[in-house]
Amino acid sequence: MIVNLFKGVTDIKRIIRATAYSLVGLKAAIVGEAAFRQELLLFVVLAPLGAWLGQTGVERALLIGSLMVVLIVELLNSALEAVVNRIGTERHQLSGIAKDLGSAAVFVALALAVVVWALLLVPRLFT
Repeated sequence: MIVNLFKGVTDIKRIIRATAYSLVGLKAAIVGEAAFRQELLLFVVLAPLGAWLGQTGVERALLIGSLMVVLIVELLNSALEAVVNRIGTERHQLSGIAKDLGSAAVFVALALAVVVWALLLVPRLFT
């Protein structure tokens, strides 16, 4: 009984498959989603800058983590759009609302990143 409980947790084959599926998803986002490519470029440029400008581990985590949140939300938005497009190509009010809400989530994530960077870095310009 106890052995069965931990089988799924330590099943290396499952972990390898899950990792492979994740990499396929990342590749699909990079190849097929212009917004993800732009945000990934932003991450590649700003993450090292955040690691350099952050004065503590917490600051570095906030600066880099806020950028990662943007990527995560964009991936979820792209998944949502794919599902909506899979259901049908005809215009439907609910499909439009779903896509708009996903876009709004990305906007809020980007705003979060801007606020975090501003709150941590702007005060240093005036001291």
